Amino acid sequence: MDRLDNTVRPYAWGSTTAIPALLGTEPTGEPQAEMWMGAHPGAPSRTDRGTLADVVDADPEKELGAASTAKFGPRLPFLLKLLAAGAPLSLQVHPDLAQAKAGYEDEERRGVPLDAPHRNYKDANHKPELICALTEFDGLCGFRPPAETADLLDGLGIASLKPYVDLLRAHPEDAALREVLTAILTADPEEMSRTVAETAAACDRLGGPYAPYADIAHHYPGDPGVLAAMLLNHVRLQPGEALYLGAGIPHAYLDGLGVEIMANSDNVLRCGLTPKHVDVPELLRIVRFEAGDPGVLRPEASPDGEEVYDTPIDEFRLSRYVLPEGAATHDLTLPTPQILLCTAGTVRAGEHELLPGRSVFVPAGDKADVSGTGTLFRATVRL
Repeated sequence: MDRLDNTVRPYAWGSTTAIPALLGTEPTGEPQAEMWMGAHPGAPSRTDRGTLADVVDADPEKELGAASTAKFGPRLPFLLKLLAAGAPLSLQVHPDLAQAKAGYEDEERRGVPLDAPHRNYKDANHKPELICALTEFDGLCGFRPPAETADLLDGLGIASLKPYVDLLRAHPEDAALREVLTAILTADPEEMSRTVAETAAACDRLGGPYAPYADIAHHYPGDPGVLAAMLLNHVRLQPGEALYLGAGIPHAYLDGLGVEIMANSDNVLRCGLTPKHVDVPELLRIVRFEAGDPGVLRPEASPDGEEVYDTPIDEFRLSRYVLPEGAATHDLTLPTPQILLCTAGTVRAGEHELLPGRSVFVPAGDKADVSGTGTLFRATVRL
């Protein structure tokens, strides 16, 4: 197995302290948003054999296994991250596989440069993802029932919100959600800015269920995404709980530290809370206008101590081991590629001692004995 040296991305929304605290390093004063573990070309992990991308490219079947290579192609299908949000991320959705392929081919055919700020599809892959909380973790996930949002907005007592309240009380619910989100994203910018300012002040004054949206508005004053965010379920995960974000589900992470895993893709369509491009027609085509419970996941324990976060896709499978003092050695050998990440205590993986935030890549079929006292996350694929 290979010890990984991983890149930390300094996105503006990142916490300045959460990742350094986990790693046991001094904060730099700059945001440290995401630590990437994998073979993504944007920031591949480094090993003694070269970057992980180079290692996989040199012999995909040896590193990934024949079954994974046959099913997903000659690349590591997932990207594992530590994610530390100190401010809200952009409100966004991801396409499904067919939408991603069609969108990518269309933009390629039209000659839209890959690095163009208005490009929607950077690749032909979907981007389902899972976030597992290491600390209390706040986020937004999926539409809450429209009638509940109507009551929330009505409680602010703002006249300019009345049309949205009336629409949200109409039927059918999916049409109501579509009409309201469309109206928010296509409103006159000056009028919307005034409405958002009034909404922010009222949310700040009332607190309680309005407090998350007051904080969002503080970070993104005047942004229509503030109202779009109020259409969504607010979720507070406790450590060990997780959210799965499938295609078309609007979501945003607000605050906290977690382990995130996703299919290897950069495809994002934004709804707001960002200075970046918002393609409203394409966004409305991708969003699933379905209200419901966000579906907080808790791990399912197996007899050998593995706790699995069950998801409906195959490109990744995330689980964890909570190893008590004196626990027996676990044999984690698999015919698929793995990344093992320690998040607490001290865990020995083969010849490598892993402290919090340290990780290793285990090629398919390589012996993977782990022992020690702590918490170890295991990322692989589902075959």
